[in-house]
Order: sequence, then C-alpha cells, then structure tokens
Amino acid sequence: MKIVACIKQTFDTEAKIVIGGDGQISDEGVNMIVNPYDEYAVEEAIRTKEKDGGEVVVVTVGGDKAQEALRYCLAMGADRAFLINDPALVGADSRAVSVALAKLLSDKEAGFDVIFTGKEAVDDGAAQVPSQLAARLDLAQANVVTDCEINDGKATATREIDGGSETLELTLPALISAQKGLNEVRYPSLPGIMKAKRKPLEVLSLGDLGLSADDVASKVELVAAELPPARKAGQKLTGEVDEVVAKLVQLLQEEAKVI
Repeated sequence: MKIVACIKQTFDTEAKIVIGGDGQISDEGVNMIVNPYDEYAVEEAIRTKEKDGGEVVVVTVGGDKAQEALRYCLAMGADRAFLINDPALVGADSRAVSVALAKLLSDKEAGFDVIFTGKEAVDDGAAQVPSQLAARLDLAQANVVTDCEINDGKATATREIDGGSETLELTLPALISAQKGLNEVRYPSLPGIMKAKRKPLEVLSLGDLGLSADDVASKVELVAAELPPARKAGQKLTGEVDEVVAKLVQLLQEEAKVI
C-alpha cells in the first residue's frame, strides 16, 4: 500500500503568543511542533503500513523549519517526505495549501491508497484543508475519525457527530481525518531518530509542481491579530446577607447586564 500523511508544523501548544507591532503573530523564539492532530494521522499511517505493508509518505507545506517536523515523522516510522516550500506560499490560506498538496499527490505521488490528515490545525482551527484536498482529488472522505479499519480495499471509519457517532464504509482511495482517540501516538526511538537522518526528504517549489504564484493566490488574508483583553479581577462582596444580595443584583444588572 501507498499511504500518505499530511501534516502541518504549528506552535507548541504551551507557547506564549506574542503579537508584533505589525499586528501579526511573531514566531521568534517559539518552539515548533507537529500539529497534535496530525500526529494521530501519522501514527495511523504507520500502523496501517505495519499491518498491510507498503510505505508511508509524509507531506507538508511550509518554510525551511518544517523539515524538522518531517524528520520527526520519519523518526516515528514514515519512509519518505516531501516539503513544498515557496515564497508564494508564505501565509497561504487553506485553499492555497490544498491546491499545492493536490498537485503533488495527483501528479508526482499518484497511486496512493489512503490519505491521513489531522482534523484541524491547532494554530488556526480552520479545519478546511482535509475537505478541500478530498474534493480536489475526488476522494471519499471521513472527518473527525476515532476508529478506522482498512481491509480488502475499503476503510471502515467511525466518526464523531452531534450527540453520538456514525460508522462509514469508504472505497479506497479515500481521505481520513483523525480526531484525538484514534490511537496512542508513539515517541520516536533513538534508532528511529538516527535512521530518519538518512531517509529521503525532497524539497519542492511551485515550479517543480508545475504551479505558478497565481495558482495558489490566497483568497483569505490575515489583516491583524490581537490578544483578548485581560480579565478583570473578581469582586468580593461583604456585609449582611440582604446588603450582599442587593449589591449582587445591581452588579448583574448594571455591569454584567445578564438580568
């Protein structure tokens, strides 16, 4: 089997967010990691290979730093990796990312059996790339998957829905986006880390894929970001019960405006 895992490099979930003077989020001094939901996707891809044989190809769109995330996935057990790195993709929106990934997977890496992705990236929470990629590749898709079995050219996926779950059967090739609980993600072993240094990692530009800057022009622009206002300190009401109740009601009416 040829198994693909799509990942994104994101801020460490414990990183302190700093907004620069230009209204943009600064990545200076920030630890970058593999998007946590994408780790479930990579783990499921590796488990599928271990069960059915084949190879795992990890792909991402990003800058030079994204090679670190790909090497981490190779250390987990993936076989090959691709980084699509181009100045025209800096600040790319979900559409641009899906266009680039679809071009890579339909041309250079055609013939895959299944694609695993995370359900969303923790930095923007857009959850758009999996669905757009599936649409561009004309694939069946299951989102927010918590259990998956692949047998005889079909995938049986259980996914979260409002108030419960549902089970879908998809004919391969298909795209599965992973939710927390799909599996337990392994840590790279020392031998795995050493082997990852020798595994193929190819960096591609848009030109290598036959795309132009116009093909990946973003339709969404982040104009500015700002941190939420600091929470006000709580008030402690003292006095007799009748006085405290009257003051509380007044605050709820005049300040909180909830009654």
